[in-house]
Amino acid sequence: MPPRLVVGLTNFGDFLPDGEWGRLVEVATAAEAAGIGAVSLVDHVVLGGDLGDYPYGSFPGGPEDPWLEPLTTLAAFAGATDRIGLMTAILIAPLRPPALLAKAAATLDQISGGRLELGVGTGWQAKEYEAAGLSFADRGRLLDAAIDACRELWRPGPTELSCGCLSLSDVYCSPQPRRPGGVPFWVAGRLHPRNLERVVRRGDGWIPSPSAPAAEVAEGAARLRAACAEAGRDPASLRVRIAVAPRREEGGATEVGSTFRNLPAILESTGATDVFVAHAAFSSRYDGREEELFGRLATDFAAVAGG
Repeated sequence: MPPRLVVGLTNFGDFLPDGEWGRLVEVATAAEAAGIGAVSLVDHVVLGGDLGDYPYGSFPGGPEDPWLEPLTTLAAFAGATDRIGLMTAILIAPLRPPALLAKAAATLDQISGGRLELGVGTGWQAKEYEAAGLSFADRGRLLDAAIDACRELWRPGPTELSCGCLSLSDVYCSPQPRRPGGVPFWVAGRLHPRNLERVVRRGDGWIPSPSAPAAEVAEGAARLRAACAEAGRDPASLRVRIAVAPRREEGGATEVGSTFRNLPAILESTGATDVFVAHAAFSSRYDGREEELFGRLATDFAAVAGG
């Protein structure tokens, strides 16, 4: 299977004027028409006023900016498209009650014809957990419970599960997702020991930090595949995403045509299966020229990656 191109769409901030967020569906259909493999959306349920703890540099926006809920938005995409993959990257899964997450994801997977993939993580802001009545200190255990509960609820019932912070007994959750095995989970974040174990035991793929250099992704992918083999799991079953930033012309403008210039070497060194680019790296707004941009990206990507 050739590598897949994933485009991150901005579902927050001022990329569209207030009242015009419905146009984001047109952006998704433009991505499908251009041949993009998948689109992904990010998540915040609420934001606290202090964003200084954001771990990836300067936070893109303010706490008062609009932020569209990703599963709801992907459902709108599903109704307007036929083929393109629909992803979260990431969904802060612990903020959703596990049974409700399982139901919503299975419903969306059914409606979309089996196109949903869930990139999940714990997030970084305690205020979101406070607003949900949850302990930020328990975020890792809550994420594990959410994944485990979904896996169990997506099997024919009755479901029986006890994992410390969650107990399910004699419950049924239908429909199940469209694809066998359920909706794939991509686990995001740095590979500290607990997260490495989480990817190996629970994940279908790994999403490193968007700013992680290729060497760091390669080292992490090698560690994961060795851990998969040690755990008796086929290392080839694990997917890995790498983010590629556009090249900049002199003066700072993005140069679309050379974005993937070094991609073959990057793919060979990292073993990545999915390549991520952010629409926001090329434009500060949705301006109606998205299909042209996506078309150039898809064509350039296919030329070097064989997609």
